[in-house]
Amino acid sequence: MSLELIHLDKTYISKEDGKEVEALKDIDIRIEEGEFVSLIGPSGCGKTTLLRIISGLEKPSGGKFLIDSQDVDAPWLQVGLVFQEFALFPWRTVRENIEFGLEMKGISPEERGKKAAEYVSWFGLDDFGNRYPKELSGGMKQRVAIARTLINDPKIILMDEPFGALDSQTRLSQEEFLLNLWDRTKKTILFVTHNVDEALSLSQKVIVFSRRPGTVKKIFSIALDYPRDVNSDVFNGVRREILEYLTEEGM
Repeated sequence: MSLELIHLDKTYISKEDGKEVEALKDIDIRIEEGEFVSLIGPSGCGKTTLLRIISGLEKPSGGKFLIDSQDVDAPWLQVGLVFQEFALFPWRTVRENIEFGLEMKGISPEERGKKAAEYVSWFGLDDFGNRYPKELSGGMKQRVAIARTLINDPKIILMDEPFGALDSQTRLSQEEFLLNLWDRTKKTILFVTHNVDEALSLSQKVIVFSRRPGTVKKIFSIALDYPRDVNSDVFNGVRREILEYLTEEGM
């Protein structure tokens, strides 16, 4: 399913001083079905707000949000959102966390248990299905969070700095895992990050945002084969160009 944002704006009233804050301004983006696209920009430029609008958690103040050329004005069940904080239920086991969405849909215990077992195996969590979140590493927690999203079969996956809290080595392994997952599922992924190398390693497009109000400053198409050589001249050339844009925005 394609995703299109047309002249999209978002303004809200600050809880601190009651003043109007312009978060997003004139956003024009089109993402094709199956694309992996990263958003990068200064803190507070509206990247997370944009994900919340796409997921239906917030409404835009102006402009249009289209999926397959159809207007979207309510929460859309074909979108899955993965947060940095994992957002797992500490009182539920890995398997129970993964099957939560199916439980909310009224799927029978037998059917959702069978489906969750498949995802536990697929995500390399066979030895941890009956463990609780406190017993897992950060990388495992994030895999559980992604599995809980994917088991509902969303068409579009929104990821808000999902690896930001992980150490460098774990982060690299999770990036590799995510690329394999994307290659297998062909899902459309919109990925927020502050890490330029992460954006370049994962994405087919990197969209650079300005400081608030967030606008699209530049869209980079990354025509490099996977896995990507972070030391190649082409990779480093694009990295330098993105960093120049980000430096202009004070990032």
